[in-house]
Amino acid sequence: MLNTNRVADTRQNADMTRHVHRMFRPPAEKDSVLLRVADGCPHNSCAFCGMYREVRYRVHSLGEIQNSIALAAARNPHARRVFLADGDALALPETLLHHILALLGRAFPRLARVTCYASGHSMSRLTDTALRSLRAARLHTLYMGLESGSEAVLRYMGKRDRAAEMLVACQRVQSLGLSMSVMVLLGAGGVAASGEHVRESVKVVNAMQPRILSCLRLVPVPGTPLWDRVGSGRFELLSEAGAVRELRDFLAGLTLGATVFRADHSSNSLPVAGRLPADKARLLEELREALDAGIFDEHGPGSQSML
Repeated sequence: MLNTNRVADTRQNADMTRHVHRMFRPPAEKDSVLLRVADGCPHNSCAFCGMYREVRYRVHSLGEIQNSIALAAARNPHARRVFLADGDALALPETLLHHILALLGRAFPRLARVTCYASGHSMSRLTDTALRSLRAARLHTLYMGLESGSEAVLRYMGKRDRAAEMLVACQRVQSLGLSMSVMVLLGAGGVAASGEHVRESVKVVNAMQPRILSCLRLVPVPGTPLWDRVGSGRFELLSEAGAVRELRDFLAGLTLGATVFRADHSSNSLPVAGRLPADKARLLEELREALDAGIFDEHGPGSQSML
C-alpha cells in the first residue's frame, strides 16, 4: 500500500529545498532568532540590491510558520528578540502578522521585541489601530531603507517608495510607539548627484527624527542594474575619499534630538558610531582628521570590495 503521508512529506521537503536561499538581517540583529516568514522581497526592483534578485516572492503558510517557530523555540527557548525575514515582512497580511506575533509570544516566554524590514508602502497601508495592536503584541523596531531623500535619486535607483511617503510613514509609526531604524546609502547619487543626495537626505532625516540611523556605502553587486550601469559608464561611483566626505557633510547637517547613529557597517571605510546630538562634534572631528591625513583613495574604491 502506498504511504501517502511519506509522499506528501517528500514533496513538501522538495518544495522547501527550492526556496533555500541566503537570509539577510540588519547587523544589530546578530543575536536575535531569525525567523523566515516569506521568501524574497515583494518589490525587488531596487537597482542596487542583489539580496533577493533570483528569489521568487512567496508568503509562507501559517503551517510553515508554526513549524519554523517550534524549531526555533526548541533551539533557543529563552530568546528575547526575534527578527522576521525576508524583505519587508511588514507587507504580510495584517491577520497573518497578528498570528505570528501571538505564536511567538507563546513559544518564547521571555520575548521582549520583534523586529523586521519595512517600507513606506507597507507602513502606509496599515491603520493607526492596526499599528497600535501590532505594537501591543511586541512588534518593536522597523528597519527601513530610505537610501536617499532625493526623489530623482530614488527614481534612478528603482525605489518604489517616494521620500515624502517614507517621511510621513516614519513620523506616524514613531508617534504610535514603534521605533524606526533608517538607512541612508552613501554614494547613491554617484558623482553627478552627490550634493543633491546629501542635501535632500539631511532634510528628510531631520524631519523623520529616527531612533536609529545607519549609513552604508553603495557597493555595486554583480547581476544588478547598477552593476551594469557602472560597467557601461552610465553611473560614476564616488571614490573612497568622496564617500567619506559625503558622510561628513551628511552628518554635519543633521539636527537630531535623540538618535543612535551608526556608520560602522563593513561597507564603510572609516567605522564611526555614537549618539546624536551628544557625539556629533567628536564624530565630525574623527572624520576631519582622517580626511586630512589623506588615507583614503581619491580615484577609486580603495580597500572597499566591489563584490
